[in-house]
Amino acid sequence: QVQLVESGGGLVQAGGSLRLSCSASGIRFGINAMGWYRQAPGKQREAVATITSEGFSDYADSVKGRFTISRDNAKNTVYLQMNSLKPEDTGVYYCYAEVRRFAFGRGWSDNWGQGTQVTVSS
Repeated sequence: QVQLVESGGGLVQAGGSLRLSCSASGIRFGINAMGWYRQAPGKQREAVATITSEGFSDYADSVKGRFTISRDNAKNTVYLQMNSLKPEDTGVYYCYAEVRRFAFGRGWSDNWGQGTQVTVSS
């Protein structure tokens, strides 16, 4: 079974930094895209940053210039470096991986981590 395990969340003051990590296990045929999503109470889950298997990344406008996503394909791990944190960054952060289901042909499954709380105080 594919599992995504996250770490690095916590409480930090505004202007501080956190680094989130997410490691995938049970991978048989590789991972395409990976990413980080977040959800604040009463709001929809939104994409924060995504990264392809080739290392091309994309960011939400609200975090551009402050967050950096990276991945280590050999370790099936994705990271999110969060700098200059703001109170509005507070939420549950979820790791995502698009996992190949078969050795050949098309077929991908969406996999999610359990979420980790990030709280930024004023």
